[in-house]
Amino acid sequence: MLVVDDSRVQRKILSSQLARAGYRVLEAGSAEEAITVVTRDAPDLVISDWMMNGMTGLDLCRRVRELGLDQYVYFILLTSKTETAEIAHGLDMGADDFLIKPVSGDELRARIAAGERILRIERELTEKNRLLSATLGELQGLYDSIDRDLMEARKLQQSLVRERSRNFGSAEVNLLLRPSGHVGGDLVGFFPINARRVGFFAIDVSGHGITSALMTARLAGYLSGNSPEQNLALVLTEFGIYDARPPEELAETLNRVVLKEMETENYFTLAYADIDLVSGKVAMVQAGHPHPAVIRRDGTVDYLGSGGMPIGLIDFASYDRIETRLEPGDRLFLMSDGITEAADANDVQLGEEGLTRLIARCEGLRGAAFLEALHWHLNDYTGGNFADDVSGVYFEFDGAKSNAD
Repeated sequence: MLVVDDSRVQRKILSSQLARAGYRVLEAGSAEEAITVVTRDAPDLVISDWMMNGMTGLDLCRRVRELGLDQYVYFILLTSKTETAEIAHGLDMGADDFLIKPVSGDELRARIAAGERILRIERELTEKNRLLSATLGELQGLYDSIDRDLMEARKLQQSLVRERSRNFGSAEVNLLLRPSGHVGGDLVGFFPINARRVGFFAIDVSGHGITSALMTARLAGYLSGNSPEQNLALVLTEFGIYDARPPEELAETLNRVVLKEMETENYFTLAYADIDLVSGKVAMVQAGHPHPAVIRRDGTVDYLGSGGMPIGLIDFASYDRIETRLEPGDRLFLMSDGITEAADANDVQLGEEGLTRLIARCEGLRGAAFLEALHWHLNDYTGGNFADDVSGVYFEFDGAKSNAD
């Protein structure tokens, strides 16, 4: 500790008392000299006379506080002042304690012991804050690394949907895929079955984040248009050409594969449609996914299906076939529950009635423009707060290629 007093006799009295108590004591004969000592040696505690020639003890206290030292210095002023206002002013300037002259040895040791307790607490807090700052720095580094990885994972997941739009001459399909986070559990896509038929699918894996995203990557391989030999929707006929499984059989096949091979607690919902581009005939399956919407040419919207069980929950689940027919000008929309269950500021979900209203607002728009407008209206409805991924398959049927049926 440091004793500061312009009286050599007073310094020696205090220093001797403290040395006998086991403290290592430094001395300074002026406030100016004390500043040099504090800067060089950073004592834990300073005991300074208030009234000194030149800079006062109170000025010294203020200067010590302005130094911005790494550790706290406990400051005790020795004074003959007893006025409450003077002492309050000293506290405002940064002093921690006061001793009234003449100083009692017992009181001095008691005040120093109190200061040591405060310094010990301060040192412990400083160390804990240092450890916390270091830990937060490490966590921030890990977060930044994970964030970079997730950004790359988002690019990879988006690349699973290699083709967002295709015109078939008599029809057109456009895909919407907007994860609520870096990565999501939704997947949409299409693949050719043969010269006149196309398969479309919309998938929503339970949960969010990395696990769900990894499962979508696996499912993308099961429904790949680039590898028909691996596509579970396709079967090779005796004539050496591919045909499609009935939609309900595809759902059952996926259910068996997920339960047997994936060994995961995740499940997924599915809407799958097998569409004839010539006749407009549609065969579908709904496995826990929102009801497929057929938007008729006159603007009316029909929601098809009865729900069905999600895939990957129950062994030997069975699924129902849905059939309909699209007339020229009709559209088919397979959407995720991120659309129908989107909620406004009052937590009111959009639902099918709300979706029908949004579809009506997009009247006259086609293809990607329709999906962008729908997403914009949905963003307006939710206030931009999407709790779930938003995805959809939008198929527009303009009429048969030929007279075949």
